[in-house]
Amino acid sequence: MTRTLADWLAHCERPPPAAMDLSLERTLEVKRRLGIVFQSPLIVVAGTNGKGSTCAMLEAIAHRAGYRVGLYQKPELVHFEERCRIDAAPVAADALAPHFEAVEAARGDITLTKFEFSTLAIARCLALAPLDLVILEVGLGGRFDAVNAFDADCAVITSIDLDHLEYLGPDRESIGREKAGVMRAGRPVICSDPQPPASIAECAAQTGADLRQLGRDFGFSGDRQQWSWHGRERRHRGLAYPALRGANQLLNAAGVLAAFEALHERLPIGAQAVREGLATVELPGRFQVLPGRPTIVLDVAHNPHAVAALAHNLDQMGFHPRTHAVFGVMRDKDIGAMLATMASRVDTWHLTDLDNARAASASEVARILEGVAPTVASCHPDPAAAMRAALGTSDGADRIVVFGSFLTVGGVLRDGLPPRTAPHAA
Repeated sequence: MTRTLADWLAHCERPPPAAMDLSLERTLEVKRRLGIVFQSPLIVVAGTNGKGSTCAMLEAIAHRAGYRVGLYQKPELVHFEERCRIDAAPVAADALAPHFEAVEAARGDITLTKFEFSTLAIARCLALAPLDLVILEVGLGGRFDAVNAFDADCAVITSIDLDHLEYLGPDRESIGREKAGVMRAGRPVICSDPQPPASIAECAAQTGADLRQLGRDFGFSGDRQQWSWHGRERRHRGLAYPALRGANQLLNAAGVLAAFEALHERLPIGAQAVREGLATVELPGRFQVLPGRPTIVLDVAHNPHAVAALAHNLDQMGFHPRTHAVFGVMRDKDIGAMLATMASRVDTWHLTDLDNARAASASEVARILEGVAPTVASCHPDPAAAMRAALGTSDGADRIVVFGSFLTVGGVLRDGLPPRTAPHAA
């Protein structure tokens, strides 16, 4: 019987693994059986924050240069098909399903997690397509992530911060070492973290990778109107700021241009493609400000470092008399630190349950919030209900910030935003 993509995703959930097996052996063996080989240059993007923005800018610039680009990004906000893009558009569900079937046939008695299974299926889809560039975003860490079954022609490591401590280690040095697992001998690796842990350079030296570090091998400068970038051999001047909002986006953009410089002989990119790509790049849910009243900000900031960046970006916005937050998060995050960063910026909280076993309940978050700061908070069964409540208490001049897990932002977007009925909404 023919299975749909939804059938295959449900199949991948059964049986759930008893514990996370941090190894690549099973993925590598199924990859070998499938014969997955990328003929075009492959960029692998790892890091704690900024991976999605980096992937989006790589795709947008290469696409504007006339190249056919394949992208594997994660997680999705609403539909699984968002994870696999070819030629700047999601691959249809019925086109992905046969690749899941191929993985099932090849794996035999090898057990794969849902992430490993879907990574192999999407990798097969991209490997069989006529592409000029493939971009794969790492999910967790780097060394043992399923994406690391594929050898990057160029690796990019974005900002590194504390997250997934139970798997990656207790400090930035340990986490940096795990991210550095995507490096390959003799191949370029771009690090766009302005203050990287020493383990990045140590691993590059041990691996024999060509480390290109922000502030040493490439950098940027600018004013309120434009910015410039310089690398080892190439320069770009008078650039418009990326269409993606946020002060941290120049760090990501600088790393992107360093990656294209490293691959210039195989994948030349002109100045016009850089300008057009940065001007038109889109990535939902990354400090995304929706037009209308009240102002709505969507941001998948789900760890303290990302929330600090969100807070800084909010501070750069115009005046809003009140800020309302819709927030839901995984239980394994440093929830207290995230709430403490936002407490002085939020007037009312609308906390939401999430449909995931790892998620903290709204009532759990409410108890943590009570210990952080006295504030007004309400609990809701799902993000859509929390959003309706936030809109119901907002004036047209107010601001609603939806942040936390991808499930929080995706849950608000899934069925479309409810109508804005603020008393003074335009």
